[in-house]
Amino acid sequence: MKINNKPFRSIWVHPEDSKVVQIIDQRYLPHQLIINDLKTVEEAAHAIKEMLVRGAPLIGATAAYGMYFACLEAQSATNVEEYIEIAANQLMETRPTAINLQWALNRQTNAIKSAKNLEDKIAIAFKTANDICDEDVDICKKIGEFGLPLIEKLSKEKNGAPVNILTHCNAGWIATVDWGTATSPIYQAHDKGIAVHVWVDETRPRNQGARLTAWELGEHGIPHSVIVDNVGGHLMQHGMVDMCIVGTDRTTYTGDVANKIGTYLKALAAHDNGVPFYVALPSTTIDWECKDGFTIPIEQRDSKEVTLIQGLHENEIKKVQLTPDKSNAANYAFDVTPARLVTALITEKGICDASEDGILKLFPEKHFDYAQ
Repeated sequence: MKINNKPFRSIWVHPEDSKVVQIIDQRYLPHQLIINDLKTVEEAAHAIKEMLVRGAPLIGATAAYGMYFACLEAQSATNVEEYIEIAANQLMETRPTAINLQWALNRQTNAIKSAKNLEDKIAIAFKTANDICDEDVDICKKIGEFGLPLIEKLSKEKNGAPVNILTHCNAGWIATVDWGTATSPIYQAHDKGIAVHVWVDETRPRNQGARLTAWELGEHGIPHSVIVDNVGGHLMQHGMVDMCIVGTDRTTYTGDVANKIGTYLKALAAHDNGVPFYVALPSTTIDWECKDGFTIPIEQRDSKEVTLIQGLHENEIKKVQLTPDKSNAANYAFDVTPARLVTALITEKGICDASEDGILKLFPEKHFDYAQ
């Protein structure tokens, strides 16, 4: 996608140094565009844990480059295999909910093990990380291609009037390598000349909607309105939402969806008001070992994300306290939306019911694997 009309991915190899990977530090968006260099396993882990990068696909891509750094660092290690294993465990512990992290690390670990010597491990790890990024771009583009007809249909039903789409958190290109998941159909509809308007949930406590989704859409010229999290139900009651589309950090093979906290409440409101509720996801976010969404580990983050809020004041990014000094705060980062509340899943293989049968129709090759 573009920033100030210049093409960008969310993560890329430094054009002049292949041992450096560059990212957009999302903590400072939308007010400052800061590009950070990653050179070590420690820096990759810090970027994931402290949310310099976030979004399940981007977390996976960053971890993949972290394993590349591990191979580079292993050149000075006394036990190469042990060093790489420790690095993988360090990266795995950064964020517990997003399944892409585990998927990317497993893929890298298996690829690295196939190499005969350390030089080959470095080359294979670098190629695998690059492949994961390129594949993610293609996957997200295909998600948009399958989701586009849903918006086209609504546009025709409204005789060309803007299709009002509500989204939660940020499942945009900044959460993936490019295109995004939930936003990919929106971008492709807009580029095709279909009138759309996006209701952007602020998504407390980190405000990924207000800061990131709104910024993305604005850069792409898509009409949108930022709303506080609790407005969505009101809009749906008054016929002001034509569809909801969100992303996911982990989806069970039975269709339960773990996504940013507040997603469940939007799904309930959509169900009560007859508004279709879609989840857009790459197949890498399907957990083929998990049947029940309520067994998914739910990350609890620092309470300061709740008690403090960040914004721009007199051209400086500052944090201010919202709560009384004596008040505790709880910060559950995700919730689970049961499959029964999901209209359909939009994947790179097509659209399916949020059910075991529906998912297996798109991914029949997985039947044997998960059945074991």
